[in-house]
Amino acid sequence: MKLSPTFRDVLASAEGPLVGLWAASGSPVAAEIMAGSGADLLLIDGEHGPVGIDGIVPLLQAVSAYPVTPLVRIPWNDHVLVKQFLDAGVQNLLVPMVSTPEQATDAVRAVRYPGPAGEREGGRGIGSALARSARWGRVPGYVGAADDFVSLTVQIETAEGAANAAAIAAVDGVDALFIGPADLAGSMGHPGKPGHPDVVTAVDGVIDAARAAGVAVGVNAFAESDADRVIARGAQFAFVSADVTLMVQGSDAAVASFRERTGGEAAQQEADSY
Repeated sequence: MKLSPTFRDVLASAEGPLVGLWAASGSPVAAEIMAGSGADLLLIDGEHGPVGIDGIVPLLQAVSAYPVTPLVRIPWNDHVLVKQFLDAGVQNLLVPMVSTPEQATDAVRAVRYPGPAGEREGGRGIGSALARSARWGRVPGYVGAADDFVSLTVQIETAEGAANAAAIAAVDGVDALFIGPADLAGSMGHPGKPGHPDVVTAVDGVIDAARAAGVAVGVNAFAESDADRVIARGAQFAFVSADVTLMVQGSDAAVASFRERTGGEAAQQEADSY
């Protein structure tokens, strides 16, 4: 039995920038709808979304029939969580709030099994024969080749992380950096203002550092102008919307259109930008 290509593999074979969407609602139906959109990537959010270990398998199963690469963001850089999510079948892990090379190294250790004869450290518990990760033992040689089946992306979303981007990108085992401008803005003293010039400069600096290190980098960019700018700067992927965002926008627009046509008063709402 073969597993799907990892995010690392997809990045290596990409002929242009990749576009991604978020599955933040925790709904397998919504995730399947997003997976069928033609997006290259789908980010399943276990940090801010209502997705735990029990919910991750149905989401992965729901999108598995589509030509989309799912990434899963865990709540924190924690060895227990990494082990559980990987054993549940997550191949592409996103670890949030990585601000130092030491934290990146710890995340790498968490996703790796120990090397033979102690040649390297690895903190992932070996239980693949009992887990979906190796399809309950049906993937031949899973333990020995596990690095080929898993990719690790770390999220840069603090001022400290942005300053350490080059060192984080240099950590062996980090396949990509993902920039979160919202938390980065808060960390820099501009909460709710990811478009602040200081934040834009920091985002550009992380992109430049990753590119110089030869490591893939992407950005969360829901505004079209932001997505276009970071791709032009050198980012290889961008996440441009989410299931919940599209539902909010679509439902608001449908109701407002009806109110306008029938003489009612449209609700005036302004949502925060992630």
